Amino acid sequence: MAPMPTPERTIEDLYAAFARLDAEGMARCYAEDARFEDEVFTLSGKREVMGMWTMLVDAVKAKGRDDWKLQWRDVQAQGREGRAHWDAHYRFSATGRLVDNSIDARFEFDEGGLIRRHRDSFDFWRWSRQALGPPGVLLGWTPMLRNKVRERAGRNLQAFLARGSA
Repeated sequence: MAPMPTPERTIEDLYAAFARLDAEGMARCYAEDARFEDEVFTLSGKREVMGMWTMLVDAVKAKGRDDWKLQWRDVQAQGREGRAHWDAHYRFSATGRLVDNSIDARFEFDEGGLIRRHRDSFDFWRWSRQALGPPGVLLGWTPMLRNKVRERAGRNLQAFLARGSA
């Protein structure tokens, strides 16, 4: 029987798999009842969380592998809580624009060392200026654009899940 992962090891494994664009490796880091939240998504259950990661990994593999780079640092875990910082450089598939996103992550773990809660925080306006261009510059700070991006991302994820892609 393999030893249970420590929360710190789980965080390291998550980002190492993400850097390799390995959605299956990322899935091994999440508990079945995982929840994820960031500026765009609010997801419940491993199916939705991994649907999002798989959709993103597939998009990078299809259109932007040459531009993909993920780095992480400041991994810390104590008890059932952890945190890390990660930076992603990628081509946003909807517009083809290059994005450098800087993200702070917070985690809660189950008794087996798997991620139960994952919250990523980033500057949405900074992201939208890069990913969306002029509309992001003009409207990226508004709740209207944020809600539109959330709506579209949610529809894309539901379509992805309906195809059985995750």
